[in-house]
Parts: sequence; structure tokens; C-alpha cells
Amino acid sequence: MKSIWPLVPIEDCMDTIIDYRGKTPNKTSFGIPLITAKIVKDGKILTPNEFIDPNDYDEWMRRGLPEKGDIVLTTEAPLGEVAQLDGRKVALAQRIITLRGKKGYLFNTFLKYALIFAPTQDALHGRASGTTVTGIKQSELRKIVIPIPEYDVQKAIAHILGTLDDKIELNRRMNETLESIARAIFKSWFIDFDPVRAKAETRQPEGMDTATAALFPSEFETVEGQKIPKGWKIKSLDKMFKIVMGQSPPSSTYNEINEGVPFFQGKTDFGFRYPTVRVFCTAPTRFANPGDTLLSLRAPVGDVNISLVHSSIGRGIAALRHESSSRSFTYYALKSLYHEFIQYDSNGTVFGCLTKDSFKSLSFIQPPNELINLFEKTVSSLDSKIESNENSILLLSSIQYLRMNLKHPLETKLFLL
Repeated sequence: MKSIWPLVPIEDCMDTIIDYRGKTPNKTSFGIPLITAKIVKDGKILTPNEFIDPNDYDEWMRRGLPEKGDIVLTTEAPLGEVAQLDGRKVALAQRIITLRGKKGYLFNTFLKYALIFAPTQDALHGRASGTTVTGIKQSELRKIVIPIPEYDVQKAIAHILGTLDDKIELNRRMNETLESIARAIFKSWFIDFDPVRAKAETRQPEGMDTATAALFPSEFETVEGQKIPKGWKIKSLDKMFKIVMGQSPPSSTYNEINEGVPFFQGKTDFGFRYPTVRVFCTAPTRFANPGDTLLSLRAPVGDVNISLVHSSIGRGIAALRHESSSRSFTYYALKSLYHEFIQYDSNGTVFGCLTKDSFKSLSFIQPPNELINLFEKTVSSLDSKIESNENSILLLSSIQYLRMNLKHPLETKLFLL
């Protein structure tokens, strides 16, 4: 790794290294949150879903107690995810190492970004071992070198990158709120049938104007043993959506240098709403159009995204669009079917998957196209704002990436701008 700053082994710039590998705590359904490798993702800690009994805390945490600002690093499954602790009382699980830089020498927030730094990640994976699951031993982790500028420079860099992180997180939270509003409208109209129930009880649908309410029927009927709004239809997914099943071209046609078209396949980097483009393909065989909903067919089953661009899709992905070409209806309908999709997770010889036959056996209650088009119009401003925020996230992430990969002394001033 070339650097404009001294490169120092991790073991020489730490006050504390806490490693709980080799131990398994007794887990409970509530209590003190347990930080596990699977909830450390993209520079942050997701909401914990495992806990330990407070009475067991002191006994379990005998190897060391985490402090506010400490950095956690996943050592396997997955390797190399990094986040910073915020001071809440937590327990540390297996496959997590906690690092605390030497006071006055290594600023912990800078350490976080130094570990995310691409050459450091390359070094982590380069020193990893294992066949089925790769991981890194503490002895190997200690040998990895990281750049150590002057302490004030570390703080300045951490501040800049932290500000970008804060803006990214703000946009993500805003998008979660906007999507929850659109999903609530979808659920009310097409899952719970609230407007139909209101009209059946001779009530005006809440928050709905007369013209919109007029598009909903005022009674139900039984179709195929289900009680559905009168005039609506039950359709299998293969009849309701235009579906393109992915097909993977030869791996020799993949690249990471922006040659060809964006390529998505199983285990692709599905984010909040739009997948991150990391791989390109020069000989694509199956395509998704801008606005198509991408459905993960396996490993994991049922994840849903939207392709922002014309893209190539591999065999782990299907591209879907409602027959009316409604983009938003397709996305929210498939999101609502998640629990139906994951039932297929246990099928298959190696792992579960959705197939063409799966789409024939799964169904949805379809309203008239005029209602679908109205829904599209109703949530279009929400979806446009979500897309705008996501583009800002991608831009900010690109700036972060560039600033974390500077290698030439002349770029130092740019880093600190």
C-alpha cells in the first residue's frame, strides 16, 4: 500500500483489542443488545434482534467492556464490515473484534475510515483463511498496516467523511419515511380494501375525494373462495406481470471498469431501494428496463429493488413490470408478497429459489387498470423524491470513495477541502 503518511501495524496503534471469538453467549428475546456480525453493515450497526440476560453480562464480558467510540470489525461471515459504537450498553458476539486506538495517537473515527479504506480491505481479505467461510485471525489482523497522519489531520478527515455519512443517513431515513407513506396507501387500497369497506358501510373513505372514491366498488364478492372487491380479479403473477427471468452470460464478459451495461445477479448489492452497480457486462443476454422491479430469486429469496438503468440480469434475478406498465404498483405489490416469496427459501437441492412455476402458483388480487394508474399518479411525487435522494446518496458515496482512496501527495489538499 503506497501512502503519503506513515504506515503502522494495527497492533502498534491500539490501546485495546477485544476479541470474543470462540465463545457463544446464552441468548434471550430481550435484555442487553448483542452486536453480531450480521448486523454490522455499510459502516453502521443495524437494529439488534438478539440479546443477552443483564444478569449474564458481567460474566460474558470478562474479556473487556466496549466504550463509546470503539470500532467493531467483523472477522468472518462477512469479513471486513466496520462500524462505531455510540455509547449504548451492548454485548459483543462471536466474529466481532473491538478496536480502540491509542489516545492522542489514533483517533477512533479516523480508524473506522482507515479500516474501510480499500487497501486495508484488500489486506484483510489477503490475510484471510478458510475454504467455505473465510475469516481473519487476530494474529494476522495485528500485522495489517494503516496510514497514520498527524492527529489533527485525522480529526479533520474524520469530520469530513463523517459529515458525508450524516447526510447519507439523513437521506436514507427520509426515503424510509417516504416509502412507508406510499406503502401505507398501497396497503389501504389493495390489501385491506379500506375504501371498499367504507363504501360498503355507506361511509365516505377517509382522506379521499369523491372522484377517487367513485373508482372503488361499494361491495365484495367471493371469487375462488376469497372475498374480494366486486369486479376485481385474482391473477397469477405470470399473468399479471411481464416477467424476464435472468440468464448469466460467461463470467469472462464481466468487469468493474464500466465497460458494457450494468449487471445484476443473485447476491447482488441490493440496497434500500436501488441496487448498487458494481459489475458491468459486455455480452448481456437478458435485460431489465429502467423502472423495472428486480426480484431476487435465490440467496436470498424475495428481496425487491428497482433498476434505475437499462441493465443485464443474471439467473438469480427476475425483472417484472405490471401489464399496465405501472412502475410503482409493481414495486409495492411485490414488496407486499415478501412472506409468500420466502416460503420458497427452503425449496431446491442446495438452496431455495423462485422459478417460472412459482409465478404461476402465486397470485394477487388485481384492481382495474384505472385504479392502478391512479395509484401511480398518487405516489409519483413520493417515488420521485426517493429517487432524487438515492441519487444524492450515490454521489456522496462516490465522493467518500474517492477521498478514501487518495494515493498521491498532490491529492492531500483535495482530501481536506
